[in-house]
Amino acid sequence: MSVRQLVSRIDAATPAHRDRAVDGLRALALLAVPAGHWLLGGFTRDGDGALHNASPLSAFGGFAPVSWVLQMLGVFFLVGGYASVLSYHRRPSTGGAWLRARMVRLGRPVLGVTAVWALMIPVLYAAGVPEDTLRTGAKLVIQPLWFVGVYTLVTALTPCCARLARRFGGWAAAPLIGSVAAVDFLRYGPYADAVPSWVGVLNILPGWLFAYQLGVCWGQGRLSRHCARLLLVGGTALFALLLLGLHYPASMVGVPGEARTNSHPPSLLVLALASAQSGAAVLLHGRIGRALRRPALWAPVVVINLSAMTILCWHQTAMLAAAVPASFAGLVPGLTTSPDSLGWIVARTAWLPVFAALLVLISRYARRFEEPWETGDRAGNVRRAAAGLLAAGFAVFALRLA
Repeated sequence: MSVRQLVSRIDAATPAHRDRAVDGLRALALLAVPAGHWLLGGFTRDGDGALHNASPLSAFGGFAPVSWVLQMLGVFFLVGGYASVLSYHRRPSTGGAWLRARMVRLGRPVLGVTAVWALMIPVLYAAGVPEDTLRTGAKLVIQPLWFVGVYTLVTALTPCCARLARRFGGWAAAPLIGSVAAVDFLRYGPYADAVPSWVGVLNILPGWLFAYQLGVCWGQGRLSRHCARLLLVGGTALFALLLLGLHYPASMVGVPGEARTNSHPPSLLVLALASAQSGAAVLLHGRIGRALRRPALWAPVVVINLSAMTILCWHQTAMLAAAVPASFAGLVPGLTTSPDSLGWIVARTAWLPVFAALLVLISRYARRFEEPWETGDRAGNVRRAAAGLLAAGFAVFALRLA
């Protein structure tokens, strides 16, 4: 089958009621995750040949605006809330069954990648890969998986979000901003020295629930274009105030050596960006949908959405598949050299297609972890139990890194 025939077949198989714009926004947010990690994450190689995490943001503070573009988790949670509430209202069974199905769908790929890495670690160590490199790899693999836990939690709150959206409309998300602002004041205000460090954890749920709640409101038709304009303008203004007036860190991702971070846990700057992104997404919804009526644009969106969890779980492995072998060759520009020069940026950009090709290759095999499990199969139950034990072992190894 030719590419043109495949594209036409995908377009023809798409139901007329499918919201292509929402799928397009999800695909864009998904691609931003590997792009961000591949561009803003690097390695240094020590004298023993081991790799350690590093970031070009440590040397190039002016590179921080790139993180504003690539930090699209607000869009992802927005479309997640939109899709979840529609799915919840159309569910053929109970709310509990609906939630269990969503949890299993999210959990299968996570179980797959952690089980595979649990098997790989002793093999790589026996092959001569330094222990520090394996620890670095474990950190990178576990790094994006926090998202799955948070997304699972906010998905479980969908019924509550739906009730709030029906009663308050888009204003249902306002208390979440107030909550994060209050915690930020405690963390960074005049009495910050007296506030315990764990207080920041209180921002995790409201920080990521904010855009999800907006998505639920949007899915229920309670987020008007007027409200979207307020989100866009207000979010942009708040972002500028926090950045220029209150001196929040410019980077949307953590920078090694910096005392403050915007993302872990989310600060008010993350919500300001999510607000602006959400407003823009709602306002551009119609244009995006019309553009994706073109089969050549729509087909890649379908492929990306079908591989969503595979992309999320395995993109760091794709980068490591290039960097770990390169570490045996010495200092390879853009891979094992310190990310502290313009030459590194040029070289890393050249490596991006290689990372993408490796991810496509890995996905051919890893996609099976997104497929539904067969029930009633004893051998399958044994495999799942073994995978669970392996995943637990990898979690123990990874969590010991803190």
